[in-house]
This record gives sequence, C-alpha cells and structure tokens, in this order.
Amino acid sequence: MNKYPNLRKLYPSVFNSVKLLNTVKFSAVIGLLFLHSCTTGVSQPAPPAAPALPVTTISGANESVYQEYPAAIEGASNIEIRPQVGGALERIYVDEGARVSKGQLLFKINDRPFQEQLNQAKANLLAARAELENAELEVEKKTRLVENKVLTDFQLKTAISSRNMAKASVQQALSAVEAAKINVGYTEIRATSNGYIGRLLKKQGSLVGPADLEPLTSLSDVQQLHVYFSLGENDFIAFKNEAAGNNLEQKLKQLPAVSLLLSDQSVYEHAGMVDMVDGQFDKNTGAITLRATFPNPGGVLRNGNTGKIRLEKKYNKALLVPQSATLEVQDKIFVYAVNKENKAVQQAIKVIGKSGENYLVESGLHEGDRIIVKGFDRLQDGQVINPQAEK
Repeated sequence: MNKYPNLRKLYPSVFNSVKLLNTVKFSAVIGLLFLHSCTTGVSQPAPPAAPALPVTTISGANESVYQEYPAAIEGASNIEIRPQVGGALERIYVDEGARVSKGQLLFKINDRPFQEQLNQAKANLLAARAELENAELEVEKKTRLVENKVLTDFQLKTAISSRNMAKASVQQALSAVEAAKINVGYTEIRATSNGYIGRLLKKQGSLVGPADLEPLTSLSDVQQLHVYFSLGENDFIAFKNEAAGNNLEQKLKQLPAVSLLLSDQSVYEHAGMVDMVDGQFDKNTGAITLRATFPNPGGVLRNGNTGKIRLEKKYNKALLVPQSATLEVQDKIFVYAVNKENKAVQQAIKVIGKSGENYLVESGLHEGDRIIVKGFDRLQDGQVINPQAEK
C-alpha cells in the first residue's frame, strides 16, 4: 500500500476498511487454533457419574433352619404271610389292599390229607392205650404170683418195663395227635395282626408250601409308621449336642418333634418323635440310622412310601442375606459390601443354612453392614457407587 501514497490520501476510508478486515482475519485464525487445541485433548472430559444401585443393611433375627434327610417309611409291623404246611390253596377270603383284623381268616389250604393224618394218629393212640392196659394187667398178675412165690422178681421187673414202654407209646401217640391237629389248624391261615393286605402272589388252586420263595401276601400294620433315616457323624454329633440330657435315652425324650416331607413336597399332617438310634455306625457309609415314629390313624401312608425327615435347627441373631444379592464363584459365595467411602468391595461369606429366600451367614459380614442387592453384574471391585435405599 506504500506504493500508492496518493491513493491513501485520496481514499482514507477504503484503507481503514482493509486494515480492519486484516485484523478480523487474524482474530479468526487465533480462534480456530484455540478450538483445534481443545479438540486434540488439551482439556479432559468430566468422569462418568457413579452408578445408582439399591443397597440394604444386614440385620440379625431369630431363625429356624430345616435340614432334610432321605427316609424310608415302614409300617409298625410288616409281616410276610406264608403257609406252614403244603397243599392246594383251596380258598382265598380277602382281596388285595383289604383291611383285616387280627385272627381273621385269610386263606384255606385243602385239609383232607391232614384230617386223615389226624385220624390215623387218633387210631394209633387208641392202640397204644390198649397196649398199656394189657401191660398194666400183666404187671398186676405177676405181682400176685411173685407174692405167692410162684414167679421170681425178674419176671415182674420185665412186666413193669413193658408197662413203662406202653406208657411211652401212649405219650408218643398223644404227641402225634396234637401234631396232626396243629397241621390241620395250619390249613387255615389267619391274620396275625391288624393291617392291610398286600398283593396276592398266589391264586386259588395253586400248590403252596413252606419252602416257597414268595409269600402268599404281606400284612402291614400302618396305624403307626416307622420312618428310618441316616445321619453322618458330624450331623449326629450336632444333633445329639442340641438335646438336653445326661445320656442318649434322656436326650431322645427331650428332642423336639420332627416333620415328614412327602414325595410331593407336602408336609405330613402329623408330627413324629425320634425314638431309636442304631447301635453302631455303618462302616461303609459312615452314617448311623435313626427311627422316628409317626401316627397314621387314617392309613393314608403305607409301607414302602418314601419321603424326607425334616429336622429343625434354631439360630439366635442369625445374619440374613438375600440369596439374590449373592454370587457363587468356584464353590464360594460372595456379596458386594459397601464401605464408608461408598466403594463396592467383593466379600466372601460363610453360609450355614437357608431360611426362605435368605441365606443364614456365619462369617464374612456383621450386623449393620451394607450390601448391594442387585445390579452388580458388571460392577468392578473397588468401584464407587451411589447407594440407594432398597425399595
């Protein structure tokens, strides 16, 4: 512009506008440089906000925990009905599943062979008694002859010996008669107790005998049920220590009632009592068998049912942790505890039982500690959170 001094004098306003334009361009370039520096990392963005997660406070409560053990159910008496004599099954007086009373007639075996044996035994008895009478007459006769010194004492002693043998023959004949009567009685098979008849494994007309592998049927008295279950050594020691008493007999009397969980997961309406402990542990399983007795007035349960014995164990001031607030890693259970700085800390806990939807915790937490209830799937150990009261 210095090359045209006259033009500057003639048009001063034009030259001032050009100068202003240059100044604006320079400012724009400076601004663009500033913006570029901002976009290339000179200034860092603000960190993300801490996630808001629901938190609950751990509290203690008196809780009961139920431990379940597989059990086998048997009637108070479960008897195999077997014939004691052989023969043709002449008649069946009961049907399968029928309730019978003690002494009721169940089966009849053809008794004609045994009646004949009885008749023969009675005839033998009559013959033996006749021989005894003859022997006694002989002794009486020879006694008089000896007194008159017609016979010697030896002949009298021989007669007395024959009489004694005749007496023995009579006793044998009597025994044979009684045995025959017993066999005739065995042809009628009666119920030995009250109960329910099982399956009839033999049909009318079948040949049956004492050596048969299968019984005629079974008879179960289920007015009371014996429920057998097993405890491991540690469980048995804990079970025994919880009951008061100086010896096992006293402890059994002090034990609380137990429940029976049926196969459909329903609880049997009547409670039972543990009344027997086996004399020794099973060497193969390391367990000991216990028996609980339950009333069964309606006969709802039968011999052979299965279920589980439910034992109750009470805890005072147990720490409750929702199961949904835990995660399992390599057979260990963890929770996310929240410390004073609101940092989530992964904490292992020791669970001693379950109560509903809660775990009972023995160690790893204390009453008043805070834990995250949900939303911790992608949480990192030590991450700060925004704790929210659980809804």
